[in-house]
Amino acid sequence: MRVRITMACTECKQRNYDTMKNKKNDPDRIELNKYCRFCRKHTLHRETK
Repeated sequence: MRVRITMACTECKQRNYDTMKNKKNDPDRIELNKYCRFCRKHTLHRETK
């Protein structure tokens, strides 16, 4: 039940990462601190559609 998702930076709105998640374990949208190469720092990234 793994689904491919895209992660977007909350500051510059760039879609930086593609990853997988298990919908059974994480039904809500994921938020992770990841490095944004456009902002050149670690920022909060949220799951997008």
